Amino acid sequence: MTSHTPTPEPTAGSGQRRGGGRGIALLVICSCQLMVVLDITIVNIALPHIQGALGFSTESLSWVINAYTLTFGGLLLLGGRLGDILGRRKVFIGGILLFVVASLLGGLAQESWQLLAARSLQGVGGAVASPTALALITTTFREGPERNRAFGVFAAVSAGGGAIGLLVGGMLVEWLDWRWVLFVNVPIGLAIAIATPRFIRESERHAGHFDILGALTSTAGMVALVYGFIRASEDGWTDPLTIGAFCAAVALLAVFLAIESRSRQPITPLRMFRDRNRAGTYGMMLSLAAALFGMFFFLTLFVQNVLRFSPLQAGLAFLPISAVIAVGAGIASQLLPKYGPKPFMVTGALLAAGGLSWLTQTDVHSTYLGSLIGPMLVFGFGMGFQFVSLTLMAVSGVAAHESGAASGILNATQQVGGSLGLSILVTTFGTASRDEATSQIPAFLAQASPAEQLQFRRTGQLPPPWGDAVLSSGVSSAFLAAAAFAVVAALIAVFVIQVRASDLERFQGGGYDPAPSAAASGEDTS
Repeated sequence: MTSHTPTPEPTAGSGQRRGGGRGIALLVICSCQLMVVLDITIVNIALPHIQGALGFSTESLSWVINAYTLTFGGLLLLGGRLGDILGRRKVFIGGILLFVVASLLGGLAQESWQLLAARSLQGVGGAVASPTALALITTTFREGPERNRAFGVFAAVSAGGGAIGLLVGGMLVEWLDWRWVLFVNVPIGLAIAIATPRFIRESERHAGHFDILGALTSTAGMVALVYGFIRASEDGWTDPLTIGAFCAAVALLAVFLAIESRSRQPITPLRMFRDRNRAGTYGMMLSLAAALFGMFFFLTLFVQNVLRFSPLQAGLAFLPISAVIAVGAGIASQLLPKYGPKPFMVTGALLAAGGLSWLTQTDVHSTYLGSLIGPMLVFGFGMGFQFVSLTLMAVSGVAAHESGAASGILNATQQVGGSLGLSILVTTFGTASRDEATSQIPAFLAQASPAEQLQFRRTGQLPPPWGDAVLSSGVSSAFLAAAAFAVVAALIAVFVIQVRASDLERFQGGGYDPAPSAAASGEDTS
């Protein structure tokens, strides 16, 4: 059993005496969260340029995203535990500095493997810093309106980070170079690390142990599973390494479940999945994250490689999605106390599936205003309905001391689901692209000059317009698979989620307290 020492309300501790108000402390904490959150979308915009510079195939390019999200999601709960046991301010600074070093190494990468190693290290730093940042709010701000306002600002930064990343990424790539989407973290991270000791007080430590084996086996198992799908997209399902990766994934995940079922302080409390609503919520997040990550990944490639958008234009092109997500979330927040979360979970998943199904019509003749903006808005509105509903359902009926674990698992599920889903969509893309390329090659060779034919034999890549047709066909098929994920989420919402009268009373009465426990996204108190 973990021993808990009550955390005193923040006083004018040394940090506050030396540096001034809690407003700056909140700025420091939220700056960290913004940096960690936007590092997915800011890199998304740079993907075509990274592909050209470091020689990634379209399938292997997904590892630039997955290397970050897998380590981030897989170690997120362990990161929260580190802060509880070692001291949150100390761990927060350590996570930030690790993120800074990884960003610098990634920006300097000259080979694809170097960038992937740096992205993995970034994920580790983010997993350490992000849950600790949230927990620091509880020890920096007094309970009541002050803390609630701080949580509101933190949530707004988390929600807006994706949109900011798209825009900033576009500007950095267009005006400077793709490497600056990584370099930009260095001065920001150093400023946060320097300011933290001055404005944020250290938390008290809690007794406990680290479930390192649980964290490592779960992360390694998911990496093996994702690698298996991506390997299959390039080398086929009978490839020995493909089969070996899937076997390793099954073995590692089985070991993970065995460890978690026997541990007194598991990194992922399996009892959280016994409640059908919570288990259904995690399943929905897994499916919807797969659809969301896939949509951004493939649309980014399409608008820059087929529509020939500049990086800045691509960043601006995605802003309407962020806007309608905010609108949808606002509507859900206002109406959820009256109707409960289930109608929004069902409707949101169906809207997401509808938007993705509409995007399957994407082809080489598609335009942004005529073909893409409509389904993007439908998809975004549906996702806006989901975020508030899923968060509330994840913590509904959970004891106050376990709310951190419940919400932490939801966040981890989002990252892992996005990575796993993206790998499956990449496999779908690869199969469809190869089939389309087979049909396009004869037409290309019949019209190509000797120089063009020589270039094709060297690179294996078809030039426009043949290459555009290949990419478009693969993207369209990937959207079909993404729509299937959204349909799975809708089925879970219809048949698994059951909102009771007591749940509605709690939502109507404001019984949900969003403040995490001292566990900060992963503490187990069994």
